[in-house]
Amino acid sequence: MKLVLASTSAYRRELLQRFDLPFDVARPDIDETPLPGEAPQATAERLAVEKARAVAGQFPDTLIIGSDQVAYMGDARFGKPGTIERAITQLKSMSGRTVIFHTALALLNTRSGHVQVDAVPTEVRFRNLSDDEIVRYVNKERPLDCAGSAKSEGLGITLLDALSGDDPNALVGLPLIALARMLRNEGIALP
Repeated sequence: MKLVLASTSAYRRELLQRFDLPFDVARPDIDETPLPGEAPQATAERLAVEKARAVAGQFPDTLIIGSDQVAYMGDARFGKPGTIERAITQLKSMSGRTVIFHTALALLNTRSGHVQVDAVPTEVRFRNLSDDEIVRYVNKERPLDCAGSAKSEGLGITLLDALSGDDPNALVGLPLIALARMLRNEGIALP
């Protein structure tokens, strides 16, 4: 079956290329606003499914991958900052604290209508960061399109004391271990 990534994220596209399978990319046009009272985990899982379903009409007989990530600490959520100022503010609030990055994954089979959903949380412990370190980091790496304002796959790793989770790729945006399992469930041979 054809494979489609329902995301325009360069990070997710790069991760999916590791499987050496041909795939197309489609932009899911959905509202990513959390529902009132919705837990961060539920938001990520709902949006992963909605992203896959949003492009399903364009791709019959296809496996569609949707993914979403919500970073949170207590009641605070950390989305893509979009600006240098917001990135600096986010990193200041996370300094010396542990943030959960909940990365959800959905695989929709448009032939059968079957959807598999999984999620991989990653605990990220930020070290105590000085204002100068934060500003230098943001100016060097410009993590404006990353939830939580830090790229662990790049210079952002220097901001961390520790991270723990079942799949290091989940933190970057696409849990490949879970995705490989889902694709095998659909009859895709990996490796």
